[in-house]
Amino acid sequence: MLTARLIQLIETHSDALTRETLEDIITNERTPSFHQLHRAELELRLSAIYHNLGKWVSGPNEEAVRKDFEGWGRIRFRQGIPLSEIIYSLIITKHHLRRYIRDHGLIDSPGDRVASGEFLPVGLHAIQELNYQIGEFFDRALYHLALGYEAEANTHRKDV
Repeated sequence: MLTARLIQLIETHSDALTRETLEDIITNERTPSFHQLHRAELELRLSAIYHNLGKWVSGPNEEAVRKDFEGWGRIRFRQGIPLSEIIYSLIITKHHLRRYIRDHGLIDSPGDRVASGEFLPVGLHAIQELNYQIGEFFDRALYHLALGYEAEANTHRKDV
């Protein structure tokens, strides 16, 4: 239950998470190809990841993840972005999400008091479980992204 509330908090604050992650991706030395893309396109993509997190984590739908991330892999191939940079952009996205969970999910103990709606008292087990679910989601997302990228590369080779 508290894990669901933390996911809801993430989705509610997805705009701030999106901005922080976007800034990191477009300035990171490991993602130089992303520096040339339209900011609005990246912002929409990141926002969708954070906003739909609950759907992907709580009720993992492999088909939805496959469709979304294979499509993303195809688009990024056509844009000429190296696969390593795409993978690193997802690592950055996951890093920001896990930091948000760490910063906003207080460990529940008898002495904890929650003064603001920005923090939730969450048991250590709930945080560990959510981090595990997030890791599983990003693993599946990376796999399907690479499949889409490779499929587009194969299509391109056949056309040439």
